[in-house]
Amino acid sequence: MTPYKLDARAWQESWDRQQEAYLPDREHRFTAMLDVVDAVAGDAPLRLLDLAGGTGSISLRALTRFEHAEVTLLDLDPALLAIAAASLGSRVTVVTADLRSPGWAAQLPHRSYDAVLTATALHWLDPARLTALYAELPGVLRPGGVFVNADHMPDASLPALSRRMVERADARREARYAAGAVLPWRAWWDRAATDPVLAPLVEERNRIYATPHSSSEFLPPAAWHLDALVAAGFTETGIVWRGGADAAVAGVR
Repeated sequence: MTPYKLDARAWQESWDRQQEAYLPDREHRFTAMLDVVDAVAGDAPLRLLDLAGGTGSISLRALTRFEHAEVTLLDLDPALLAIAAASLGSRVTVVTADLRSPGWAAQLPHRSYDAVLTATALHWLDPARLTALYAELPGVLRPGGVFVNADHMPDASLPALSRRMVERADARREARYAAGAVLPWRAWWDRAATDPVLAPLVEERNRIYATPHSSSEFLPPAAWHLDALVAAGFTETGIVWRGGADAAVAGVR
């Protein structure tokens, strides 16, 4: 009998579909983020850090677009990292580290990167820790390197409209759940907990994240992020993509 192995491609697809229910324009933001990287790196060899990279969605797309990219993926979630490692193989260095701790950068295999990308992940950090993380990022970027964070970042000048857009998006997502078109977040994790390979890793994850994510979301407007990046010492900052109440902010070291 052949021992069971994780079907990483299937789990990657499943994760992407689950995430796209929350982020219908997910591919658009990834493309915009990689456009920023292209502007910084050009045709030179690229060293990229996929921060809080989960299953490696950004890493996979970066490797497709940049043939000679050298990619590091950093995350803490053991289940998502298992999917990433199985999918990416030797093409990416996978690192386990906790962004809640200021010592996370010591786990990196390189001292500097051309670009650091992250998407829909840092809102789990509290304001003080996120501010501190932004201040730590220039230390892992080369001069002229770029950081891009795409996340839930409403426009402070459109509070009522932003709220309405979120409500409409929530309603469309709930309709898809009701029709069985896609798995909700919790149902995805319940499914992962039945997989022979992922089940013990999901248990480990539940111990790591003892406090539910939903109790600690920090979702300030994009202007808050830009101010924090300026305070962290980035020489240029701005919004490089917006989709509804989401945005991608960039900072150039």
